[in-house]
Amino acid sequence: MAEAFAKFISASTRLESSYGQLQLEVTFLSRELADRNSALKASLAENERVHGALQQIVDSMPCGVLVVEEDGSVSVINPEGRRLLDLPQATMKHLDAISIASGIDLSGFLSEQVSGDEEREFCKSTLNSRRWLAVRERHLLHGTEGSYRAQRQAILILRDITLQKQAEEERERSRKATALAEVATTLAHEIRNPLASLELFTGLIEAGGEDTSEWISHLHAGIRSLAATVSNVLSFHGREVPSLSPLDLNASIRSSVEFARPIAQQVGISLAFDAEDAGLWINGNPSALQQIVLNMVCNSLRHTQMGGNVWVTVRRNHGAVKGGHDTAVIEFSDTGCGIAAEHLQDIFKAGFSISGDSSGLGLAVCSQIVKQHGGTIRVTSLRGTGTTFFVEIPAL
Repeated sequence: MAEAFAKFISASTRLESSYGQLQLEVTFLSRELADRNSALKASLAENERVHGALQQIVDSMPCGVLVVEEDGSVSVINPEGRRLLDLPQATMKHLDAISIASGIDLSGFLSEQVSGDEEREFCKSTLNSRRWLAVRERHLLHGTEGSYRAQRQAILILRDITLQKQAEEERERSRKATALAEVATTLAHEIRNPLASLELFTGLIEAGGEDTSEWISHLHAGIRSLAATVSNVLSFHGREVPSLSPLDLNASIRSSVEFARPIAQQVGISLAFDAEDAGLWINGNPSALQQIVLNMVCNSLRHTQMGGNVWVTVRRNHGAVKGGHDTAVIEFSDTGCGIAAEHLQDIFKAGFSISGDSSGLGLAVCSQIVKQHGGTIRVTSLRGTGTTFFVEIPAL
Protein backbone atom coordinates (compact mmCIF):
# COMPACT_ATOMS: atom_id res chain seq x y z
CA MET A 1 0.00 0.00 0.00
CA ALA A 2 2.85 2.35 0.75
CA GLU A 3 4.36 1.64 -2.66
CA ALA A 4 0.96 2.17 -4.35
CA PHE A 5 0.43 5.38 -2.44
CA ALA A 6 3.82 6.64 -3.52
CA LYS A 7 2.98 5.94 -7.15
CA PHE A 8 -0.34 7.74 -6.72
CA ILE A 9 1.40 10.76 -5.27
CA SER A 10 3.85 10.76 -8.20
CA ALA A 11 1.03 10.50 -10.78
CA SER A 12 -0.92 13.26 -9.08
CA THR A 13 2.13 15.50 -9.22
CA ARG A 14 2.61 14.86 -12.93
CA LEU A 15 -1.12 15.43 -13.53
CA GLU A 16 -1.01 18.70 -11.64
CA SER A 17 2.00 19.76 -13.71
CA SER A 18 0.25 18.82 -16.98
CA TYR A 19 -2.88 20.67 -15.89
CA GLY A 20 -0.85 23.77 -15.21
CA GLN A 21 0.77 23.52 -18.62
CA LEU A 22 -2.65 23.05 -20.21
CA GLN A 23 -3.94 26.13 -18.45
CA LEU A 24 -1.04 28.13 -19.82
CA GLU A 25 -1.73 26.89 -23.37
CA VAL A 26 -5.46 27.63 -23.04
CA THR A 27 -4.65 31.13 -21.85
CA PHE A 28 -2.28 31.65 -24.81
CA LEU A 29 -4.82 30.32 -27.30
CA SER A 30 -7.56 32.47 -25.81
CA ARG A 31 -5.41 35.58 -26.19
CA GLU A 32 -4.49 34.60 -29.79
CA LEU A 33 -8.16 33.98 -30.61
CA ALA A 34 -9.11 37.31 -29.11
CA ASP A 35 -6.41 39.04 -31.13
CA ARG A 36 -7.57 37.33 -34.32
CA ASN A 37 -11.19 38.23 -33.64
CA SER A 38 -10.14 41.81 -33.12
CA ALA A 39 -8.12 41.82 -36.36
CA LEU A 40 -11.03 40.19 -38.21
CA LYS A 41 -13.45 42.80 -36.91
CA ALA A 42 -11.01 45.54 -37.94
CA SER A 43 -10.62 43.94 -41.37
CA LEU A 44 -14.36 43.64 -41.83
CA ALA A 45 -14.79 47.24 -40.78
CA GLU A 46 -12.04 48.27 -43.22
CA ASN A 47 -13.64 46.22 -46.00
CA GLU A 48 -16.97 47.85 -45.31
CA ARG A 49 -15.33 51.25 -45.36
CA VAL A 50 -13.48 50.48 -48.62
CA HIS A 51 -16.63 48.97 -50.15
CA GLY A 52 -18.58 52.04 -49.14
CA ALA A 53 -15.93 54.30 -50.64
CA LEU A 54 -15.87 52.26 -53.86
CA GLN A 55 -19.65 52.34 -54.03
CA GLN A 56 -19.57 56.13 -53.66
CA ILE A 57 -16.97 56.34 -56.43
CA VAL A 58 -19.01 54.09 -58.74
CA ASP A 59 -22.19 56.00 -57.95
CA SER A 60 -20.53 59.34 -58.72
CA MET A 61 -18.86 58.23 -61.97
CA PRO A 62 -19.92 60.19 -65.10
CA CYS A 63 -20.32 56.95 -67.05
CA GLY A 64 -22.71 54.07 -66.53
CA VAL A 65 -21.38 50.93 -64.82
CA LEU A 66 -23.04 47.51 -64.77
CA VAL A 67 -21.50 44.42 -63.15
CA VAL A 68 -22.91 41.26 -64.74
CA GLU A 69 -22.44 37.86 -63.12
CA GLU A 70 -21.78 34.68 -65.06
CA ASP A 71 -25.46 33.67 -64.94
CA GLY A 72 -26.55 37.02 -66.43
CA SER A 73 -27.71 38.58 -63.16
CA VAL A 74 -26.75 42.21 -62.55
CA SER A 75 -25.17 42.75 -59.15
CA VAL A 76 -24.26 46.43 -59.53
CA ILE A 77 -25.72 49.26 -61.57
CA ASN A 78 -24.92 52.86 -60.75
CA PRO A 79 -27.34 55.83 -61.06
CA GLU A 80 -25.73 57.09 -64.29
CA GLY A 81 -26.16 53.67 -65.90
CA ARG A 82 -29.80 53.64 -64.84
CA ARG A 83 -30.27 57.15 -66.29
CA LEU A 84 -28.57 56.35 -69.60
CA LEU A 85 -30.70 53.24 -70.05
CA ASP A 86 -33.90 54.99 -68.86
CA LEU A 87 -34.54 52.25 -66.31
CA PRO A 88 -37.20 52.55 -63.61
CA GLN A 89 -36.14 52.91 -59.98
CA ALA A 90 -37.15 49.30 -59.23
CA THR A 91 -34.04 47.13 -59.34
CA MET A 92 -33.80 44.76 -62.30
CA LYS A 93 -31.86 41.61 -61.49
CA HIS A 94 -31.09 40.22 -64.98
CA LEU A 95 -29.36 41.66 -68.06
CA ASP A 96 -32.04 40.30 -70.41
CA ALA A 97 -34.73 42.29 -68.58
CA ILE A 98 -32.53 45.43 -68.71
CA SER A 99 -31.96 44.90 -72.45
CA ILE A 100 -35.69 44.67 -73.08
CA ALA A 101 -36.55 47.67 -70.87
CA SER A 102 -33.82 49.90 -72.37
CA GLY A 103 -34.21 48.79 -76.00
CA ILE A 104 -30.43 48.11 -76.24
CA ASP A 105 -29.26 44.54 -76.79
CA LEU A 106 -26.63 44.41 -74.05
CA SER A 107 -27.04 40.62 -73.77
CA GLY A 108 -26.18 40.19 -77.44
CA PHE A 109 -23.22 42.53 -77.03
CA LEU A 110 -21.80 40.35 -74.24
CA SER A 111 -22.34 37.15 -76.21
CA GLU A 112 -20.28 38.45 -79.15
CA GLN A 113 -17.03 38.10 -77.18
CA VAL A 114 -15.60 41.40 -78.41
CA SER A 115 -12.17 42.50 -77.28
CA GLY A 116 -11.85 44.81 -74.32
CA ASP A 117 -10.59 47.69 -76.46
CA GLU A 118 -13.52 47.52 -78.88
CA GLU A 119 -16.44 49.85 -78.31
CA ARG A 120 -19.89 49.35 -79.79
CA GLU A 121 -22.23 52.23 -80.45
CA PHE A 122 -25.97 51.94 -79.87
CA CYS A 123 -28.70 54.40 -80.79
CA LYS A 124 -31.57 54.66 -78.34
CA SER A 125 -34.56 56.43 -79.87
CA THR A 126 -37.38 58.05 -77.96
CA LEU A 127 -40.44 59.96 -79.11
CA ASN A 128 -38.65 63.32 -79.15
CA SER A 129 -34.94 62.57 -79.32
CA ARG A 130 -32.14 60.11 -79.95
CA ARG A 131 -29.42 59.09 -77.51
CA TRP A 132 -26.17 57.49 -78.63
CA LEU A 133 -24.35 55.20 -76.20
CA ALA A 134 -20.88 53.71 -76.50
CA VAL A 135 -20.55 50.40 -74.63
CA ARG A 136 -17.31 48.67 -73.66
CA GLU A 137 -16.82 45.52 -71.58
CA ARG A 138 -14.20 44.21 -69.18
CA HIS A 139 -14.00 40.66 -67.78
CA LEU A 140 -13.03 39.69 -64.24
CA LEU A 141 -12.17 36.16 -63.07
CA HIS A 142 -12.35 35.14 -59.39
CA GLY A 143 -10.54 31.98 -58.34
CA THR A 144 -8.33 29.75 -60.47
CA GLU A 145 -9.23 29.08 -64.08
CA GLY A 146 -10.56 25.53 -64.33
CA SER A 147 -11.33 25.18 -60.64
CA TYR A 148 -14.81 24.89 -59.18
CA ARG A 149 -14.32 28.28 -57.48
CA ALA A 150 -13.65 30.16 -60.73
CA GLN A 151 -16.37 32.70 -61.46
CA ARG A 152 -16.57 35.19 -64.31
CA GLN A 153 -17.93 38.71 -64.08
CA ALA A 154 -18.34 41.24 -66.85
CA ILE A 155 -18.24 44.98 -66.30
CA LEU A 156 -20.14 47.05 -68.86
CA ILE A 157 -19.07 50.70 -69.18
CA LEU A 158 -21.56 53.04 -70.88
CA ARG A 159 -20.75 56.50 -72.22
CA ASP A 160 -23.18 59.08 -73.57
CA ILE A 161 -21.77 60.18 -76.96
CA THR A 162 -24.89 61.98 -78.17
CA LEU A 163 -23.18 65.39 -78.25
CA GLN A 164 -20.22 63.88 -80.09
CA LYS A 165 -22.53 62.33 -82.69
CA GLN A 166 -24.44 65.57 -83.08
CA ALA A 167 -21.14 67.43 -83.57
CA GLU A 168 -20.07 64.88 -86.21
CA GLU A 169 -23.38 65.24 -88.02
CA GLU A 170 -23.05 69.03 -87.88
CA ARG A 171 -19.50 68.84 -89.26
CA GLU A 172 -20.70 66.57 -92.06
CA ARG A 173 -23.49 68.99 -92.94
CA SER A 174 -21.00 71.84 -92.83
CA ARG A 175 -18.57 69.89 -95.02
CA LYS A 176 -21.28 69.18 -97.58
CA ALA A 177 -22.38 72.82 -97.56
CA THR A 178 -18.77 73.95 -98.01
CA ALA A 179 -18.25 71.47 -100.85
CA LEU A 180 -21.45 72.64 -102.50
CA ALA A 181 -20.31 76.26 -102.17
CA GLU A 182 -16.93 75.33 -103.69
CA VAL A 183 -18.65 73.59 -106.59
CA ALA A 184 -20.92 76.57 -107.17
CA THR A 185 -18.00 79.04 -106.94
CA THR A 186 -15.84 76.96 -109.28
CA LEU A 187 -18.61 76.60 -111.84
CA ALA A 188 -19.42 80.30 -111.68
CA HIS A 189 -15.76 81.22 -112.15
CA GLU A 190 -15.13 78.77 -114.97
CA ILE A 191 -18.40 79.26 -116.86
CA ARG A 192 -18.59 83.05 -116.74
CA ASN A 193 -16.12 83.84 -119.56
CA PRO A 194 -17.20 81.03 -121.97
CA LEU A 195 -20.83 82.08 -121.51
CA ALA A 196 -19.97 85.63 -122.46
CA SER A 197 -18.26 84.38 -125.63
CA LEU A 198 -21.20 82.13 -126.46
CA GLU A 199 -23.57 85.04 -126.06
CA LEU A 200 -21.38 87.17 -128.37
CA PHE A 201 -21.24 84.53 -131.13
CA THR A 202 -24.96 83.84 -130.80
CA GLY A 203 -25.64 87.54 -131.36
CA LEU A 204 -23.35 87.59 -134.41
CA ILE A 205 -25.09 84.54 -135.88
CA GLU A 206 -28.48 86.11 -135.26
CA ALA A 207 -27.37 89.31 -137.01
CA GLY A 208 -26.23 87.27 -140.03
CA GLY A 209 -23.14 87.67 -142.14
CA GLU A 210 -20.57 85.84 -144.21
CA ASP A 211 -18.68 84.30 -141.28
CA THR A 212 -21.63 82.35 -139.85
CA SER A 213 -19.89 78.96 -140.19
CA GLU A 214 -16.83 80.27 -138.30
CA TRP A 215 -19.00 81.64 -135.50
CA ILE A 216 -20.82 78.30 -135.26
CA SER A 217 -17.43 76.60 -134.95
CA HIS A 218 -16.59 78.98 -132.11
CA LEU A 219 -19.91 78.12 -130.48
CA HIS A 220 -19.00 74.43 -130.66
CA ALA A 221 -15.62 75.16 -129.08
CA GLY A 222 -17.23 77.12 -126.25
CA ILE A 223 -19.74 74.36 -125.60
CA ARG A 224 -16.93 71.79 -125.47
CA SER A 225 -15.00 73.97 -123.05
CA LEU A 226 -18.06 74.31 -120.81
CA ALA A 227 -18.64 70.56 -120.94
CA ALA A 228 -15.05 69.92 -119.89
CA THR A 229 -15.38 72.36 -116.98
CA VAL A 230 -18.59 70.79 -115.69
CA SER A 231 -17.09 67.32 -116.03
CA ASN A 232 -14.00 68.39 -114.06
CA VAL A 233 -16.04 69.74 -111.17
CA LEU A 234 -18.36 66.74 -111.03
CA SER A 235 -15.48 64.26 -111.31
CA PHE A 236 -13.39 65.86 -108.60
CA HIS A 237 -16.15 66.50 -106.07
CA GLY A 238 -18.24 63.44 -106.91
CA ARG A 239 -15.31 60.97 -106.76
CA GLU A 240 -17.10 58.52 -109.03
CA VAL A 241 -14.95 55.60 -110.21
CA PRO A 242 -15.35 55.02 -113.98
CA SER A 243 -16.05 51.53 -115.27
CA LEU A 244 -13.20 50.12 -117.34
CA SER A 245 -13.37 47.85 -120.38
CA PRO A 246 -11.01 46.95 -123.26
CA LEU A 247 -10.79 49.74 -125.84
CA ASP A 248 -8.67 50.82 -128.79
CA LEU A 249 -6.58 53.63 -127.31
CA ASN A 250 -5.59 55.17 -130.65
CA ALA A 251 -9.20 55.45 -131.81
CA SER A 252 -10.34 56.82 -128.46
CA ILE A 253 -7.61 59.50 -128.24
CA ARG A 254 -8.00 60.45 -131.93
CA SER A 255 -11.74 60.98 -131.41
CA SER A 256 -11.08 63.07 -128.30
CA VAL A 257 -8.51 65.23 -130.14
CA GLU A 258 -11.04 65.91 -132.90
CA PHE A 259 -13.59 66.79 -130.23
CA ALA A 260 -11.14 69.41 -128.86
CA ARG A 261 -9.97 70.71 -132.25
CA PRO A 262 -12.54 73.59 -132.49
CA ILE A 263 -11.11 75.00 -129.26
CA ALA A 264 -7.61 75.09 -130.78
CA GLN A 265 -8.90 76.62 -134.00
CA GLN A 266 -10.67 79.33 -132.05
CA VAL A 267 -7.40 80.56 -130.50
CA GLY A 268 -5.29 80.04 -133.65
CA ILE A 269 -3.09 77.17 -132.41
CA SER A 270 -2.21 74.05 -134.42
CA LEU A 271 -3.36 70.77 -132.82
CA ALA A 272 -1.84 67.56 -134.23
CA PHE A 273 -2.30 63.87 -133.41
CA ASP A 274 -0.01 60.94 -134.15
CA ALA A 275 -0.21 57.23 -133.27
CA GLU A 276 2.89 55.02 -133.59
CA ASP A 277 1.18 51.67 -132.83
CA ALA A 278 -2.00 50.71 -134.67
CA GLY A 279 -3.00 47.90 -132.28
CA LEU A 280 -2.69 49.45 -128.83
CA TRP A 281 -5.44 48.40 -126.41
CA ILE A 282 -5.99 49.16 -122.72
CA ASN A 283 -8.62 48.71 -120.03
CA GLY A 284 -10.13 52.17 -120.01
CA ASN A 285 -13.17 54.40 -119.98
CA PRO A 286 -13.77 56.46 -123.18
CA SER A 287 -15.46 59.38 -121.41
CA ALA A 288 -12.74 59.59 -118.77
CA LEU A 289 -9.99 59.49 -121.41
CA GLN A 290 -11.78 62.20 -123.40
CA GLN A 291 -11.80 64.31 -120.25
CA ILE A 292 -8.03 63.85 -119.90
CA VAL A 293 -7.51 64.97 -123.52
CA LEU A 294 -9.78 68.00 -123.12
CA ASN A 295 -8.07 69.06 -119.88
CA MET A 296 -4.56 68.59 -121.27
CA VAL A 297 -5.30 70.30 -124.58
CA CYS A 298 -7.10 73.23 -122.94
CA ASN A 299 -4.25 73.58 -120.46
CA SER A 300 -1.70 73.67 -123.28
CA LEU A 301 -3.79 76.14 -125.30
CA ARG A 302 -4.11 78.41 -122.28
CA HIS A 303 -0.31 78.72 -122.00
CA THR A 304 0.62 78.76 -125.71
CA GLN A 305 0.60 81.88 -127.83
CA MET A 306 -1.34 82.18 -131.07
CA GLY A 307 0.49 80.44 -133.88
CA GLY A 308 2.00 77.85 -131.53
CA ASN A 309 1.70 74.08 -131.66
CA VAL A 310 0.22 71.34 -129.51
CA TRP A 311 0.93 67.65 -130.23
CA VAL A 312 -0.82 64.57 -128.89
CA THR A 313 1.08 61.33 -129.46
CA VAL A 314 0.19 57.74 -128.56
CA ARG A 315 2.91 55.07 -128.45
CA ARG A 316 3.77 51.74 -126.86
CA ASN A 317 6.52 51.45 -124.26
CA HIS A 318 7.85 47.88 -124.34
CA GLY A 319 8.48 46.15 -121.02
CA ALA A 320 8.22 49.35 -119.00
CA VAL A 321 6.33 47.81 -116.08
CA LYS A 322 8.02 45.51 -113.57
CA GLY A 323 7.57 42.00 -114.92
CA GLY A 324 8.07 43.01 -118.55
CA HIS A 325 4.55 44.22 -119.34
CA ASP A 326 4.05 46.94 -121.96
CA THR A 327 2.50 50.30 -121.24
CA ALA A 328 0.60 52.77 -123.40
CA VAL A 329 2.07 56.27 -123.32
CA ILE A 330 0.06 59.38 -124.23
CA GLU A 331 2.23 62.47 -124.66
CA PHE A 332 0.86 66.02 -124.64
CA SER A 333 3.48 68.52 -125.84
CA ASP A 334 3.26 72.23 -126.55
CA THR A 335 5.41 75.20 -127.50
CA GLY A 336 4.05 77.28 -124.63
CA CYS A 337 5.69 79.38 -121.95
CA GLY A 338 6.70 76.40 -119.84
CA ILE A 339 6.40 75.82 -116.08
CA ALA A 340 8.86 77.05 -113.48
CA ALA A 341 10.74 74.25 -111.69
CA GLU A 342 9.43 75.29 -108.27
CA HIS A 343 5.83 74.79 -109.46
CA LEU A 344 6.21 71.30 -110.97
CA GLN A 345 5.53 69.52 -107.67
CA ASP A 346 2.29 71.46 -107.11
CA ILE A 347 0.58 71.44 -110.50
CA PHE A 348 -1.42 68.26 -109.79
CA LYS A 349 -2.85 69.64 -106.53
CA ALA A 350 -6.51 70.71 -106.61
CA GLY A 351 -6.89 74.47 -106.64
CA PHE A 352 -3.33 75.22 -107.77
CA SER A 353 -3.15 77.53 -110.78
CA ILE A 354 0.06 79.14 -112.03
CA SER A 355 -1.65 82.02 -113.83
CA GLY A 356 -4.69 82.26 -111.55
CA ASP A 357 -7.07 82.25 -114.54
CA SER A 358 -8.55 78.80 -113.83
CA SER A 359 -9.97 76.76 -110.97
CA GLY A 360 -6.90 74.52 -110.80
CA LEU A 361 -8.98 71.35 -111.11
CA GLY A 362 -7.99 70.21 -114.61
CA LEU A 363 -4.65 68.55 -113.83
CA ALA A 364 -5.90 67.27 -110.47
CA VAL A 365 -8.77 65.52 -112.25
CA CYS A 366 -6.35 64.10 -114.85
CA SER A 367 -4.15 62.69 -112.09
CA GLN A 368 -7.20 61.17 -110.40
CA ILE A 369 -8.45 59.53 -113.62
CA VAL A 370 -4.99 58.17 -114.48
CA LYS A 371 -4.72 56.54 -111.04
CA GLN A 372 -8.16 54.99 -111.55
CA HIS A 373 -6.77 53.45 -114.74
CA GLY A 374 -3.80 52.02 -112.83
CA GLY A 375 -1.38 54.42 -114.49
CA THR A 376 0.98 57.30 -113.72
CA ILE A 377 1.37 60.87 -114.90
CA ARG A 378 4.49 63.04 -114.96
CA VAL A 379 5.69 66.25 -116.57
CA THR A 380 8.83 67.84 -117.97
CA SER A 381 9.03 71.53 -118.80
CA LEU A 382 11.48 74.22 -119.82
CA ARG A 383 10.67 77.89 -119.36
CA GLY A 384 10.19 79.66 -122.70
CA THR A 385 10.35 76.40 -124.67
CA GLY A 386 7.35 74.24 -123.77
CA THR A 387 5.93 71.47 -121.64
CA THR A 388 5.33 67.73 -122.13
CA PHE A 389 3.00 65.59 -120.02
CA PHE A 390 3.37 61.81 -120.05
CA VAL A 391 0.37 59.64 -119.21
CA GLU A 392 1.33 55.97 -118.85
CA ILE A 393 -1.33 53.23 -118.59
CA PRO A 394 -0.84 49.43 -118.60
CA ALA A 395 -1.39 48.01 -122.08
CA LEU A 396 -3.30 44.86 -122.88
